[in-house]
Amino acid sequence: MSPPRGLAPSGLVLADKEVGPSSFAVVSRIRAATGAKAGHAGTLDPFASGLLLVLVGSATRLARYLVGLDKRYRTDVDLRWRTETGDPEGEALGREEPPQRAELERRLDALRGQVELPIPAASAVKIGGQRAYALARRGIAVEMPLRRSVVHSLELDAYDGQVARLDLRVSSGTYVRAIAEALGGHCRTLRRTEVGPFAVASADETKIVPPGEALSFLPARKLSGDEVRAVRSGRPIGGREEGPVRLLAGNGLVAVGRGDGRDIRPETVLP
Repeated sequence: MSPPRGLAPSGLVLADKEVGPSSFAVVSRIRAATGAKAGHAGTLDPFASGLLLVLVGSATRLARYLVGLDKRYRTDVDLRWRTETGDPEGEALGREEPPQRAELERRLDALRGQVELPIPAASAVKIGGQRAYALARRGIAVEMPLRRSVVHSLELDAYDGQVARLDLRVSSGTYVRAIAEALGGHCRTLRRTEVGPFAVASADETKIVPPGEALSFLPARKLSGDEVRAVRSGRPIGGREEGPVRLLAGNGLVAVGRGDGRDIRPETVLP
């Protein structure tokens, strides 16, 4: 029996988004190419480029397991001025005196580890039921909430006294623009090079990674025939695994379950 329309092919596409288009435009392009429904697991701003994880077909329901992965970026931070949005698309807020290298290193050191930074005003976070960027476009000033995140690594690759080139790996939900603002400048460029175990060097919009392989960073459990039937019916199976676990029949992903050390309960079942 053929799967319902839009659910096949199913899997993960690694796309290298170019500067300019929105993430939605890339998703639409892949949807048109595959004939399947599609959605991304973490957006990129139009001015940014790099790795975009696009799930297609029935695998779109697996997004929850990908959105929380750590991310790695390269960015050029212009320390001569801040902008309203923290990126090159915003209005300049006045010229800054770029720091000396020793001062820049001190600022970078303060941003490593667990940090709390204001969410950029041009973000999609809702303030009072409205998107922050919509309020900013109307000239409405609001106090943006702080977001706690983890900066696992933050390296200074180059500095010419005006623009700092950084390589950083951060927890999901970290705004690189907020880091640029904390340094006293704005992101002139931004490129996402890695998401969890996936690298932009492997991006290929013509290749669909099977669902089981797309979640290869999760532990796996092979199912018997009876267990497959139980999982597809939403019934738990015995197992000592804890947290999310791939439930496989052969090499095919049947579902993602969640274990508590005694049982594994189906959480996301693929058709």
